[in-house]
Amino acid sequence: MKEGIHPDYVECVVTCGCGSSFTTRSTRPKLSVEICGSCHPFYTGKQKFVDTAGRVERFQRKYGWSGGRAQSAQAPAASGS
Repeated sequence: MKEGIHPDYVECVVTCGCGSSFTTRSTRPKLSVEICGSCHPFYTGKQKFVDTAGRVERFQRKYGWSGGRAQSAQAPAASGS
């Protein structure tokens, strides 16, 4: 390897939005991430919406979706003959 052209490879502290942090190595001394292995839904088994500008709520209102199941568009009206 040539001398003087490679960045320094230093210890790095990675901090997540959930508050957990861990140490690894990188060319940067500090990193900030939004989702880590401690809070990611794939690893925790919990559903978590990362919402930007109300898109999740707009989708739920548009399709009548609340609490995990889609509801029918209209319930059959009772006929009063």
